[in-house]
Amino acid sequence: MLRFINGKVKKIEDAEDILQEVWYQTSRLSNIDQLENMSGWLYAVAKNKITDLYRKKKPESLEDHTYEDDEGKIQIKEILLADDTNDAELKMFKDLFWDQLMKALDELPEKQRNTFLWHEIEDMTLQEIADQEGESIKTIISRKGYAVKHLRERLRVLYNEI
Repeated sequence: MLRFINGKVKKIEDAEDILQEVWYQTSRLSNIDQLENMSGWLYAVAKNKITDLYRKKKPESLEDHTYEDDEGKIQIKEILLADDTNDAELKMFKDLFWDQLMKALDELPEKQRNTFLWHEIEDMTLQEIADQEGESIKTIISRKGYAVKHLRERLRVLYNEI
């Protein structure tokens, strides 16, 4: 099932989230023994979840932002994790970025901030966060989306400097 879903979406994280949603929906079935074709039903649910993924505006992760240098694409994450011992300009940019990120995160409501940090920093899936918080996956997606939107607006100046 994961292979099927992963073939239809761009990121493995999205495929894993969809798979979790399919299994969650399956676990909530009260008339499972009345299904004539269980595998057909599972694939139909997976296709619907994939369609839902493409219909809604997906919040971007910081890793989605890249810039071009002479050798090709470099992701912001690589810049922020690069060794800056011999590059004063890079060190200054990284310090400024982390300072601004922390200030922007502090401006968020606690639930949005936690959702963002758990998903982006601690690599928890959105479904894991939903389960931990006792919330629906849609609520968690919404919280993450609001957090990303706020951070994107606050960090736009730094991004444009890159």
